[in-house]
Amino acid sequence: MRLNFGILKRSNSPIPGFGLTIGYTVFYLSIIVLIPIIALFTEAFSMGFDTFIKATTDSRVIASYKLTFATSFIAAVINTIFGLIVAWCLVRYTFFGKRVFDAIVDLPFALPTAVSGIALTTLYSSQGWFGQYLEPLGLKIVFTPIGITVALIFIGVPFVVRTVQPALEEIQIEQEEASASLGASRWQTFYKVILPTIFPAVLTGFSLSFARALGEYGSVVFIAGNMPFKTEISTLLIITKLEQYDYAGATAIAVMMLLISFMMLLLINILQRWSSKRKGMEAI
Repeated sequence: MRLNFGILKRSNSPIPGFGLTIGYTVFYLSIIVLIPIIALFTEAFSMGFDTFIKATTDSRVIASYKLTFATSFIAAVINTIFGLIVAWCLVRYTFFGKRVFDAIVDLPFALPTAVSGIALTTLYSSQGWFGQYLEPLGLKIVFTPIGITVALIFIGVPFVVRTVQPALEEIQIEQEEASASLGASRWQTFYKVILPTIFPAVLTGFSLSFARALGEYGSVVFIAGNMPFKTEISTLLIITKLEQYDYAGATAIAVMMLLISFMMLLLINILQRWSSKRKGMEAI
């Protein structure tokens, strides 16, 4: 019997080197991403399923989950709102020092996270530039969840700005002019014309900022204080268990964080794809 393997043939590509590049891609992603994740899951479940569940549902661990996801979500929402405003100003307006402000947006990318953590702790401590005025008002930042949120906002804002900025630049000014000529107000033009166009980019910026905040350690460790049940996020708890040579417990928490993050990012991606399809149907 003769088998037909025609379906396995790849289409001809105008760019040579397909076999080499796809092989390198698979090898690189396997070494850098896939194999470490497999090793993480293998180590976590080597302790047994019951022990894994016990290690990941401890009251201290649950408290770290709640704090991590709550502060990361709040920081991502704030970054999405104000990152959109910053991107709008950088795209739509010309003003003195615009290039400087555009470069400042990338500063959290360049700064080591430990440096940003020390800087924020210095600013918001009881003797800091801002803290000395905030604490008499009853607003304590350092060693509180508020301080963790501030640190996550600092490291996450570039992801939103740099994602939304190109989407705003691609919007044709004629669309806004047509909306205005039909009697729409500025708010209606933004809400019904501009926002649907940039919404997938906004969702992408939110998901990137949220994902970055979930795994943040360096900028949080100084301002959080690492107090169990109060200011101990999951990454800090993982480091604590590693220092106690509890490698299985650390990997178990890491796997649970990874699974929850995958689920949340999957939901965001589904929403983003739905938004893109809806936009395409409206365009037709």
